[in-house]
Amino acid sequence: MYPFVRLAWILAAARRKPPLRPDQASVLTLTAWPWDCDVYAEVNNGRQLTLFDLGRFDYGARVGLIPVLKKNGWGLVVGGSSIQYRRRLRPFQRFKLVTRFVCRDEKWFYAAQTTYRGETPCSQAVLRTAVVAGSRGTVPTDAVAEALGAPEWRPETPDWIAAWIEADRQRPWPPEEQPLKALEQATA
Repeated sequence: MYPFVRLAWILAAARRKPPLRPDQASVLTLTAWPWDCDVYAEVNNGRQLTLFDLGRFDYGARVGLIPVLKKNGWGLVVGGSSIQYRRRLRPFQRFKLVTRFVCRDEKWFYAAQTTYRGETPCSQAVLRTAVVAGSRGTVPTDAVAEALGAPEWRPETPDWIAAWIEADRQRPWPPEEQPLKALEQATA
C-alpha cells in the first residue's frame, strides 16, 4: 500500500522547513517500518522506490513546485529509473534519504536519490522525471524553471548521467520480444 500517511506528514513538515533552491538537496530522516520489509527482514526493493517518492515530494514542496503544479494544472511523471542496492535497511533502522535534482535537458529533470545509514550509503537511484500538462504532454523544463523563479538553473550533465541517458536511449521500445500472446502460449 502506498504510504499516504507518511506522505501527508512529510508535506505538512515541509511547510515548516526552510525553502530550497533547485540546486540544493532535501534530506529526510525516515524509519524502516516492518511493513516496508520483505521476508528477508529488509526494506523491499520496490518499497525503496516508493520511499524515494517521498523524498521527491519533500523536495518539490520546499522548492515551490507544488503550488506551481496546482496553479498551472500540471502533474508529475517518472520516465525511467536505475537503482543500485549496496547495504540493507533493516526493520526499525533510521536512515537518511537525500534527494537532489542534478541536471535537466529540454524535457526531463534528472534526480539522484541516496539512502544513508549514518555516513554509509545504502542505495542510490537516478530518475528521469518530467512535469506534464495533461493531454498536452510534457512541459519544457525551461518553462518549469521559469515558473519556479530559477530560469538560470541549468547545471552541466555529469558524465555518469549522460552515459545512463545514452544507454537508455539505445534500449529498444517497444521491447523486442515475441508478442505477448505467443509468450503466454509458450508457457501454458
